[in-house]
Amino acid sequence: MVPMVAKRNAGPGPPRPRDPAPVEPGLLEKWALAYLDRYASSAENLRRVLLRRVRRRAGDDAEARRGAAPMIDGLIDRYRNAGLLDDAAYAAGRARSGVVRGRSMRRIAAGLRAKGVGAEDTAAAVAALLHDRVDPDLAAAAAFARRRRFGPFRSEHAEPADRRRELAAFARAGFDRRTAERVLGCADPDALAALLAE
Repeated sequence: MVPMVAKRNAGPGPPRPRDPAPVEPGLLEKWALAYLDRYASSAENLRRVLLRRVRRRAGDDAEARRGAAPMIDGLIDRYRNAGLLDDAAYAAGRARSGVVRGRSMRRIAAGLRAKGVGAEDTAAAVAALLHDRVDPDLAAAAAFARRRRFGPFRSEHAEPADRRRELAAFARAGFDRRTAERVLGCADPDALAALLAE
């Protein structure tokens, strides 16, 4: 039989909550730089990340959370001035990678807004894609079809039900029907490449 070991400070009732550690500018900077080292971010997204970290750290201490907000704002302003945060560059890069990943223009714009990018920077990033020689929605639809093995990338002949399912998947991904039908109408990857080159 294994002897039971008594826990230290174990008294009657629930355990006492520990006092939250203070949130200081150095700690916020450490969190911000660690996040930016791993991920590109908009200013608003970084603000949200830091506020979440503060909430976890401070717990129910509303005063600590309120006190951290101006420190976070100052940090964001400093990073913007230093060029560590650039919403326009972030939006442009995210929009380009969205096309490569097969995301529709609608989905790209919605994703940028969800990351806290302003309307002006979002519109500029999407407009920059439209200046490319290839229609970005068509290029994204082609990438989506390749990733999902639809249309010209399908390994077997499609039944009418398969085509309806594929059109529905394109619609859920934010592509209009005309774009989806143009991609699905290509017989093989070479025909799709020729369509993109038009």
